Amino acid sequence: MDQKLEPLFTPWKIGNCEIKNRIVLTSMGGTDLFGWMEKNHFDKDGAHFIMEIAKNNVGLILPGCQPVYNPMFGQWLHKNKKMYADLKKWMPEFHKTGAKLFVQLTAGFGRSFTISSMMEMLYSNPVLKAVSKPFMNLDKITASASASPNRWSDKVPSREMTKEEIREFIDSFAKSSKMLKDAGVDGVEVHAVHEGYLLDQFTLKYVNKRTDEYGGSLENRYRFAAEIVKAIKKECGKDFPVSLRYSVISKTKGFRQGALPGEDYVEVGRDMAESEVAAKFLQDAGYDCLNCDNGTYDAWYWAHPPVYMPENCNLADVEHIKNFVDIPVICAGRLDPRVAAESIKEGKIDGAGFARPFLADQAWVTKMMEDKEEDIRPCILCHNGCFNMCHYKGVPNDQELSDSLHLARCAVNAETMQWNKHFIKKTSSPKTVHIVGGGIGGMEAARVLKLRGHNPIIHEKSGVLGGTFIPASAESYKGKLRELLEWYRLQMKKLNIEIHLNDEVKDVAAFGGAPVIVATGSTPRQLRRVPGYEKMVEACDFLNGQEVGETVAVIGGGLTGSEIAYELALTGKKPIIVEMKDDLVSQKGVCLANSSYLREWFALNKVPVYLETTLKEVKDGSIVCTDKNGRNIDIECDSVISCAGYIPAPLAEKSSSVYLVGDCLAIGNLRSVIWRAYEVAMKI
Repeated sequence: MDQKLEPLFTPWKIGNCEIKNRIVLTSMGGTDLFGWMEKNHFDKDGAHFIMEIAKNNVGLILPGCQPVYNPMFGQWLHKNKKMYADLKKWMPEFHKTGAKLFVQLTAGFGRSFTISSMMEMLYSNPVLKAVSKPFMNLDKITASASASPNRWSDKVPSREMTKEEIREFIDSFAKSSKMLKDAGVDGVEVHAVHEGYLLDQFTLKYVNKRTDEYGGSLENRYRFAAEIVKAIKKECGKDFPVSLRYSVISKTKGFRQGALPGEDYVEVGRDMAESEVAAKFLQDAGYDCLNCDNGTYDAWYWAHPPVYMPENCNLADVEHIKNFVDIPVICAGRLDPRVAAESIKEGKIDGAGFARPFLADQAWVTKMMEDKEEDIRPCILCHNGCFNMCHYKGVPNDQELSDSLHLARCAVNAETMQWNKHFIKKTSSPKTVHIVGGGIGGMEAARVLKLRGHNPIIHEKSGVLGGTFIPASAESYKGKLRELLEWYRLQMKKLNIEIHLNDEVKDVAAFGGAPVIVATGSTPRQLRRVPGYEKMVEACDFLNGQEVGETVAVIGGGLTGSEIAYELALTGKKPIIVEMKDDLVSQKGVCLANSSYLREWFALNKVPVYLETTLKEVKDGSIVCTDKNGRNIDIECDSVISCAGYIPAPLAEKSSSVYLVGDCLAIGNLRSVIWRAYEVAMKI
């Protein structure tokens, strides 16, 4: 193991609980031990995930946050005794790994609860509202410190919580904690004065307008969180460890307005001056640890950093707050292990928190310890599989129901939290399988086929593996995507998969009826109806290195176009975005943390954005567009990049022996490519 990593593997304590190393799995919805958005029960999938992490040398593990009041069916967590008995039976096996387990308990979401179109309908229709109340009481679920707008929807506002409700929550925190302690759990974490969840909404002045003992002064605004830890300690004893999930700074300008890295702004939430006082107040109330990052749901990219956010984005603020408490602090948020190790070595933080990397590769810590870092399948910070709550103008959370109910899956690892559906099963009749196309879909299919015992052969028409993922990972900020590409290429070598480069297949009949996987991708949609379309540069051509001028019109403001415009701006050019829809990144599957960063970055940096605008003509030195009122607009530019989408380009049709994967079947994203390739490779 690299000596620079050694500080990560030193013991430390939270209260009287000794932890073998400084690596912490921070909580993610969907990895819960008592179920997620369903009737509470001991969750075997969550337990399987947690156990895999524990077996792979992680010191402290926090499963997904567990609401003490379940939003679905309105259950109180402390009332289901059987699941605690099931947990108690499981804990001895967990403790054999040497890891420690803190269960994260949450008061809930308040105004941050992710509202869907269906929920808007349930709330707005008096009859449906009454009928749905027993299984989804939106009035109670979304209640906040004060009346306030929901993060996702204008149609489901939050009312003020009553003091009786506050007392109910405090009581359930205490009783649930005692039952967890009796089941053998090592501690609990209170979620959260963090990320703009319900407890945080009480602390934040822009949300909390109360005039009773839970509003006004700092002591009053933090009272709810303080009373929870006092109740837990009274019920469980002062030596039972209680951590607090804590956002050092809110990084928030207002409702639905985040503050970007480096931005000069007026903080409406918790600034550093307040945090210095609040952290000490919370410590004195009884908390034994602060598990830290930054942000709120209004500035969501701090707590769930997309690839555009800088590495270690929260570290400096967490290091600062440690100076104001005597309890350990954990830092999380796009953290580099070596940077974290150095900070621990210097005494600036105590624990290093990681979450999404464990979805991509449950064994990454073990691989790091064994000097096998090249074998770590990297998280690419896409949120496509784990956390794809999507929001754009006029639409609340636009997300498939299966995604809402099954968080913590992974775009780059089809097996994670889908072990009953995606698993390697050895074949009893090995076959030679020809794969046409050596992009990610082709390589994933080859990998799974080889692990199953088949003989895959990749035929790639170019001289290098990667396909369209080469341009897709080309932007300067997409280092993690390039790491994934290298990981796939390395797996092809390690598995000794036969690869034919510069081998263009014209007809699958050449394979004589052997199984064939077609992974030939797509072709760019060309705007042939637009005069001058031939003057445009196609998006992939630009990403592959084609030069463009100083001022560049990007036609299409979906994710691809927005990311290209972002790259152009980062490299000093002047992008202009033209989009037919009424919002940027107006597409399902792109997490709000990702899309809101881009939208707010363009606004802050005054990138011209023309919404509800259609390209009419491309000229030399300008384009002509039509706005929503039918008026023509002349926009001067040196170059035009077309991001108008793609059309499937399968080499052959599906049949009993021909399978299609990736964009040649249907245009999707990396998740759809990898998952489909895995599933096809399982069938053969």
